[in-house]
Amino acid sequence: MNTELITRLRPTLKNYAYNICGSVEDAEDVVQDVLLKFLDLEQSHIEDAKSYLIRMAINCAINQKKKLKKQVLNYPGEWLPEPMATESADAGINRKELLSYSLMVLLEKLNPRQRAVYILKEAFDYDHAEIAAVLDIKPDLSRQLLTRAKKSIGDPKELTGGNVPESFLTNYINVLHAGDMNRLEAMLNEDIVSISDGGGKARAAINPVHGKKSVAALLQGLYTKFYEDAVVRHGLVNQQPALFYYLNGVLAKCMIFTIKDGQVISAYIIRNPDKLKNLN
Repeated sequence: MNTELITRLRPTLKNYAYNICGSVEDAEDVVQDVLLKFLDLEQSHIEDAKSYLIRMAINCAINQKKKLKKQVLNYPGEWLPEPMATESADAGINRKELLSYSLMVLLEKLNPRQRAVYILKEAFDYDHAEIAAVLDIKPDLSRQLLTRAKKSIGDPKELTGGNVPESFLTNYINVLHAGDMNRLEAMLNEDIVSISDGGGKARAAINPVHGKKSVAALLQGLYTKFYEDAVVRHGLVNQQPALFYYLNGVLAKCMIFTIKDGQVISAYIIRNPDKLKNLN
């Protein structure tokens, strides 16, 4: 197998691995492990190297996600997937195939095999026969796993960055700067939830915060206490609108919004520096 083909396939393999693992570092480890194992194989009997490698990457990512699930049990506070900046040109991943961030969060409810089936069927348009071949299961089991997955996460209806006016994020920052709680609450859905991830390395709310009044108080309080002097930039993370807060030139927080009917229905706050490093 030549290096040109390996180079061409890396973003595809990393994309599958990242969507399953929810972690850039783990996705990179999966790809590296798969390529090393593949190069050690007798390849003359392999008719379709790309399909073979994708199958290896998916199954390796499922195994890696099982390990991550165990680690999350001891994680301080809430664990959120590692965000990927949609506009960024590096990190070796195809951003057009990134799952939306709110869907990535929902998929954490699933076990790794359910997650893989859901992603392959809903995001990559595999049929159940193809999924069965990749995961070495029966097509009927693939259908059952998809049914269970959909029952667990419901019918996700995420909005991507393209559906959100650029002015929305600007207005949000202006409202915080003005300290106008009435206008802030008007921007939030009645049932909004805010989830923070500090990873024990940065200050963050330990538990999710629910309801517009509680979330508004949290967001205003954080801004007033820590971020009034921050440089704030707009962007897209996993297809969704986001704000990047810089303190003294260092990215200190990423806030990702899910917006429906002109109101924020979820706000994800990433403060764990390990999960911010790929956004710089």
